[in-house]
This record gives sequence, structure tokens and C-alpha cells, in this order.
Amino acid sequence: MVPNYASDAGPDVGGAWQAGGVGRADGSDRRVSAATVDDTTATILHVDMDAFFAAVELLDHPEARGKPAIVGHPGPRSVVTSATYEARRFGVRSAMPVAQALRLCPQAIILPPHMHKYQEYAAKVMRIFSEVTPIVEPLSIDEAFLDVAGARRLLGSPRHIAELIRARVFEETGLTCSVGAASTKFMAKLASGRAKPDGLLVIPVAETLDYLRPLPVGALWGVGASTQESLARLGLRTVADLADTPLHVLQKAVGDASGRKLHELANGRDARSVTPESREKSVGHEMTFEVDVSDQDRLRRELLRLSNQVGARLRTHGLVGRTVALKLRFSDFRTVSRSRTLGEATNVGRRIFEEVWQVYEALGLDRTPIRLIGVRVEQLTESGGDRLALWDPDEEWRETERTLDAVSARFGRGAIGPASLVKPGRDADAAAEDGRSPRWLSD
Repeated sequence: MVPNYASDAGPDVGGAWQAGGVGRADGSDRRVSAATVDDTTATILHVDMDAFFAAVELLDHPEARGKPAIVGHPGPRSVVTSATYEARRFGVRSAMPVAQALRLCPQAIILPPHMHKYQEYAAKVMRIFSEVTPIVEPLSIDEAFLDVAGARRLLGSPRHIAELIRARVFEETGLTCSVGAASTKFMAKLASGRAKPDGLLVIPVAETLDYLRPLPVGALWGVGASTQESLARLGLRTVADLADTPLHVLQKAVGDASGRKLHELANGRDARSVTPESREKSVGHEMTFEVDVSDQDRLRRELLRLSNQVGARLRTHGLVGRTVALKLRFSDFRTVSRSRTLGEATNVGRRIFEEVWQVYEALGLDRTPIRLIGVRVEQLTESGGDRLALWDPDEEWRETERTLDAVSARFGRGAIGPASLVKPGRDADAAAEDGRSPRWLSD
């Protein structure tokens, strides 16, 4: 078979499909489609921003372009939020401790993260997607599926639409993205990973199995380390091995549902459609301390801060939740989660805090050192506007937090907040995000 793409990986990579594997995180085996590829069946696109957080930071740090750079904090407990492709080639990966990343790549530049910037650019990118087709399914802050079948008459072929999206994203944000185009969601996502960075890979229906069969079983959705071990014990190491195995054998090894799903994917079948709306199942924030914390006042302040962040996110998306959950990780990495369900759903940060603090106190931890603490709200539904119960115990705090939302919308989050979050010295300084002088409300 004649390959439909060009290789950036050098002459040792091998033939068209025998190169195998999904795209490496450092982009060293990048593949992009030739202009002559048949894209008539490739109407599902997976668009993925390239090293998104790092790329956004580079907009303000052009001196770091082309150099290894890590998004994170230099503290001993910090982890890598993102890394440039130059850093990834040294083995740096997201969620890796920053200290480990610097051992692998000591010359890396450290860039502090700015979540509000990522949200701003993500909104711009998602708007571009929605202007191309109304059928957009966001997967995360920096990636989405698009069904462009209905856009072909107006905008042209799937490949042309993908190139249009890539051009608009770059022109309007200065960022690059990679696009996979195929007839199914699974194949489109595989293709975008292989096209990184800044590439486009189209996989026509006729070439789907030729692309899939040489891949390792770990390339399939749902195959983690334990499933991979179970399959390896049966001698199943490639997608071709899975595809050629009788369904009942797979189901006996990994269960009925998983066996059927893997068998379908291995044979190039994925019936899932692009679903325009993707509602969040939960909203949460968590914090890893640089040094284990046992001081109850410090933990209380942190829970209040996290609860306010969760409440603000819920209000932004017009959601309320009925279950409040607390997550704790101790110095020995033991992790516990506890939750309670409320009588009335809420998006009031103060209510979330009061409930989660009661959950914490019920654990009776006294002064047990805490490494990580987190707050999450689950069982989400639409807020229903201002329709409240006849008696609203949170009315005062609800109005206060709406005022905070309005101030934050104008001056940025962190410009105003509860006085109890202020501690003289380091905590007060840290509250002034991006150099703004915070104003604090008495509580």
C-alpha cells in the first residue's frame, strides 16, 4: 500500500503502516497526510491543541520559544502542568514532579501556570469550532470532536475544513493545533495524536484496518496496564491479535462489556456519534502543599478557598450540585474521600465549605499531617435561575457571592474575597494574583 502521509521521523521508521504505534508525546514520529488523500469518508475530526498550557505561556515568553520549557512551580511538591516538545524529548511528561523533570532536563525554563489565560484561549478556540459546525463535543479544555459532514457543502472537503480550522486557530490565537480526520471518533483521536505537533492526518475508511492492526493493544481506549497484562498472558500484544481472537475468549479474559468493546475497536468499528453537549459530572479543586500541613486554621482557610472556587465555577456554568465531597492525601500517600448529600442542591461557596468542613471534622484527624486537600461537588443539575425555596438559609451568602462574581468579571478573580482567607505574610502575598492588590470582605 502507498502511504498517504509524509514522515518527519527519518529513514529508519519503516514502511507506511509498519511504523505502528500511536504518536509519541515528543512528536518524534509525527505523520501528516499527503494532499492527494481520499478524505470523503473522514467527516469526524478530533482537534487537539499542541502542548496547550505551555504554548499559551510562550505567547508571553517569546524568548523561550524553541527551548525546553516546563509549566509548573519550582517547589518540591509541584508537578509538571505542561511542557514544550523540546522538553518532552528529554523525557519530561505532564504530572511528573518538577524536581524529576529538572533532573532529566536541567536546562529547562520554568514558567508559572496561569489558569485564567488557558480558559480565555480555550473559549476562543471552542468558538472557532462552533462557527465551523454546531456539532462539537468538547473532551477537555484543549480538545474536541467535530462532525463536519453537514459543513461540506458550504466549506468544502473534510481535509479543507481541517486546514481552515488550523489556520483560523493560529491567526486568532497564535497557537497551533493538530487534527485527526476519520470516519469514527476513535480513529480520529488516534490520528490527531500521530499528527502532533501542528499537523493533519486523515485516515480513510479503506485504510483503517491497515493502520490499526500493527498497533500495540495499549493504543486502544480502555486498555490500561492491568488489562494489557491480562491480554499479554493470552499472547495478545497487537491490535491484530485482538481482532483475530474469538469474542468469547476476550470476554472470558476481560469481561463481557470490555471484551465486546475491545473487539469492536480492534476491527475498526466505533458506532459512537459526536455529541454536541458534554455536561460536567462534577466540579472540583484540590491543592498539594509544599510541606505537609497539620495546622487546623491553615486547612480551614484552604478548604474555604477551594470551596469558593468550586462555587464560582458552578455559577459560571449555571449548575448546582447535591453532593459535597472531601479528598485528603496524607504524608504516606494514603488517600481518603468522604462525601455527604445535601437536602437542597447548591452553588454557594460558603454552603459548600460548611458542609465539607463538617465532613473533615467528623474524621477526627486532630493534627494529622495533610499532603493534599480537595473539594468536589457532584450530582450536578442546571441551577434553574433564581427559583429558590420559600426559605433560603443561604440568601445572604448567595447575594454576597453574586457580588463577588460581578467584581471578578470586571477586575479578575482574586481582586476581592473573604477576609478569613488572609494570613499575614506569605498567604496574603499569594492572594494578589498577577500583581493585583486584593480587596477582602469581612466574613
